[in-house]
Amino acid sequence: MRRIGLLGGMSWESSALYYQLINEGVRDRLGGLHSADLVMVSVDFAEIERLQSDGDWDRAGELLAAEAVHLERAGADCVVLCTNTMHKVADRIQAAVRIPLLHLGDVTARAVLSAGITSVALLGTRFTMQETFYRDRLEQHGLRVIVPAPPAQAELNRIIYDELVRGIVDAGSREVYQRAIADLVGQGAQGVILGCTEIELLIGPEDSPVPVFPTTALHATAAVDFSLD
Repeated sequence: MRRIGLLGGMSWESSALYYQLINEGVRDRLGGLHSADLVMVSVDFAEIERLQSDGDWDRAGELLAAEAVHLERAGADCVVLCTNTMHKVADRIQAAVRIPLLHLGDVTARAVLSAGITSVALLGTRFTMQETFYRDRLEQHGLRVIVPAPPAQAELNRIIYDELVRGIVDAGSREVYQRAIADLVGQGAQGVILGCTEIELLIGPEDSPVPVFPTTALHATAAVDFSLD
């Protein structure tokens, strides 16, 4: 079993789900009392969120790269960055270590294509939806990516930061996401990427008329595969 390095805390709510899913995956693959061989560093999300808001991505990348080095020194054989948004600085993190970073965009794109889908909706934070760092990665795999209109993006982003990262799961907010999904399906989306790890706390397959791709679960499965294959 190779050791998994989790770079988490953004938010700890979704990082806890990563920990659970990876351990369940190892248990299901190996049986018995087996659990994952992993190490984790969990950063203070308040500091990262401030840097996001200030647009200081260089400093954010510097901080996360330093934490990735700690994972490598602790014996990790890979880095799993437990957040979609901070993949904006994935190249900075990868450059700091010799071990591979399992890029969430690649993992997700492969899952979408394996389902026979080529046109997909992307939901996430405003950074993930508005900027190109994540969409470009998906499009490199040949996917057509559709995002909500700016007013919808603002409300989806608010729900993530004001509710989900604080562990608040609200039925009214679920309806907001359901309406956004329906609108994107109307624009031709054949599937929906839940491109923020916290969205999986709110939205499941039953909330969408088309397949949903939960990035936390997909990333966790990729980490288990890396560890055991």
